[in-house]
Amino acid sequence: MAHRSRLLTILIDVPRGEAAAAAAFWSEALGVPARTVPDEQQFTSLHGALPGLVLAVQAVDDQARYHVDIETDDVEAETRRLVAHGAVEIGRWLECVTLRAPGGHLVCVIPSHTDPETFEALSQAWE
Repeated sequence: MAHRSRLLTILIDVPRGEAAAAAAFWSEALGVPARTVPDEQQFTSLHGALPGLVLAVQAVDDQARYHVDIETDDVEAETRRLVAHGAVEIGRWLECVTLRAPGGHLVCVIPSHTDPETFEALSQAWE
């Protein structure tokens, strides 16, 4: 059965104690507002920095790094597809699956957050 997916988010992960300073830096560096995401205080959106994508600072209990989120209409199918291409599953949280891609970067496979028309227009269909 076919499913769809697309790159949705690029996250700048920073240690929790440095998140506010990092968000302020990136906001000023990119000339965009920094907005804390309601109900998800660990995320600060850098709205408008990447048209068509979300760029955000995420407070983490780990080292500084970058990771991406791929949104999909079928998390399990997209996870299987990416694992078949060399990713390794390293964890699950709520409805999300965290993978380590070849080269070591993190990729989170998440349920679609985009409105259906936009998701359809911007996503890729996979068999």
